[in-house]
Amino acid sequence: MANNELPPYDPYDQGPAWWTGHVDALAAAAVFVATIILTVISFPPYKVPEFAYAFGAPALFWAYERPSFKRFAWTVLGANAVAWTIILGWLHHVTWLGLFLLGPIVGAWVGSWFLAAWWVMPRMLGRNALERILCTFGLAGAWVVIEWTRTWLLSGFPWLPLAASQWDRVTILQIASYTGAWGVSFVLIAVNIGFAAYGHRLLREGKTGLQRRSQEFFACLFLLIVCVTVHVQETFNRGMFTVPLGRIAFIQPDIPQTVKWDPAKGPEILKVLERGTLVAGRTYPDLMLWPEASTPWAVRGDPEVQAWAENLVRRAGHPLLLGSIAVDHAGTPQEAWYNGIFLITPHKGLHPDFYAKRHLVPFGEYVPFRSILGWLNKVVPVGGDFTPGKGPHTMLVPFPQGDIPFGELVCFEDIFPDLAIQDVRAGAQVLFVATNCGWYGKGAAAMQQMTHSVLRAVETRRPVLRCGNDGWSGWIDEFGNVRGYVHNAQGSIFMRGDATINVTRDSRWIGRESFYVKHGDWFVLVSAGLAALAFALLRVQRAPQPAVVDADSGDTENTP
Repeated sequence: MANNELPPYDPYDQGPAWWTGHVDALAAAAVFVATIILTVISFPPYKVPEFAYAFGAPALFWAYERPSFKRFAWTVLGANAVAWTIILGWLHHVTWLGLFLLGPIVGAWVGSWFLAAWWVMPRMLGRNALERILCTFGLAGAWVVIEWTRTWLLSGFPWLPLAASQWDRVTILQIASYTGAWGVSFVLIAVNIGFAAYGHRLLREGKTGLQRRSQEFFACLFLLIVCVTVHVQETFNRGMFTVPLGRIAFIQPDIPQTVKWDPAKGPEILKVLERGTLVAGRTYPDLMLWPEASTPWAVRGDPEVQAWAENLVRRAGHPLLLGSIAVDHAGTPQEAWYNGIFLITPHKGLHPDFYAKRHLVPFGEYVPFRSILGWLNKVVPVGGDFTPGKGPHTMLVPFPQGDIPFGELVCFEDIFPDLAIQDVRAGAQVLFVATNCGWYGKGAAAMQQMTHSVLRAVETRRPVLRCGNDGWSGWIDEFGNVRGYVHNAQGSIFMRGDATINVTRDSRWIGRESFYVKHGDWFVLVSAGLAALAFALLRVQRAPQPAVVDADSGDTENTP
């Protein structure tokens, strides 16, 4: 064909499809959308926790394909920022600024693990089964370490570790009595890696026959079987060991935050508490419970409120464990405010000993770096900054069979495993959580927070009693089962009312500490060791490269 001639025209040749030139962009978009959806629906209020086994699989599968680091980072960090902003959407009731700061921060924190996966996943190719399994567990260990840092970095916000997604699937949770919730998260994220590895082996590596099997996936499946074994061991013949604790009345006043701190509404709030308590008292409970900061004024430090509460308990005729405020040295330079839990009994009145919240909410109960940020106000409009408690505390609560030591947690303290451990080590046989999610509307916050109490119950093998202002109030047994809670005829937890529940204990765990309580976060150290070992393996020892045949000589050689 001469140089000036045109090539033959084929009217039926459509040329390459548009998507063939945009494969990377389409893959990024698919991973972005899938990661957001699967992450969000893995947690409450949605009821499909099984997606926690696969929420990261799309991004992990993509990592095998060696996308550019920039594209991968923008995709996974952006997806996690959006997902966690949606998950924490209830924060908008308090602060839009806080929502759009905290959501992306937590998302970036979680998303940083995917950046490690971008480096690890393709380097697992070509290695033997043992090395791939070690890398799988090392990458899962890195997830645990990142989750653990959320408990303390920047004062700590370990909201919804991956294990919390399984709050209603107690079979897998039982391993937490040995490893803490970290072990559950480890198994879940390992299965995610296993799914991605199996998918890549089937779809991209061209394996046939028995070679199609993914040993790392089956290793993760074995971990799940171990969890089931622990569940069977711990729950076998459980009914034989059930002993009564007592009848517990959960009183949920459902006071809107718009009026809770309004002094003009104070008398009305006291009437709501009075009516609910007297009604609950007629069910003959052994103990009555009120939520966090239930009274509009300090029950300790305000003589009128103290006298009112003591008189109410005498009329009801049963002990009351309540969340309220304490003020020491009022009107002096030494004035101190505490968010605490108090015990009032019909015969002794307000007990002098009380629990003061240890882990305060930044900008909620105090302003950090006040010398710099003094122009900011805390959310709770009471007094000055709250003063934190100094350590674990147990309160002897009277029951017909004798005094029983309770460990106390206020509000979001139940998201910190170390606080519950400290209480149990101090002798607590029951954990009581007084909380108030009324700040966050009638959305996902109450259910999301409750999942942490399930984890604390399994980790410590202690029953957890929770009382909230407007939900969630109820009893969780030593194995993480929700045994009863306050709800209306439609099943909603957002209501004003009460419920009296016959609470029991497992006699095998009375006075006995779980392995996790005894040894603490040992599994985090193991996870860090696995992560370091996997990194060293991939960094020092290169995977064997496929052989290349020399076309001229017929000899084979390995690619460098």
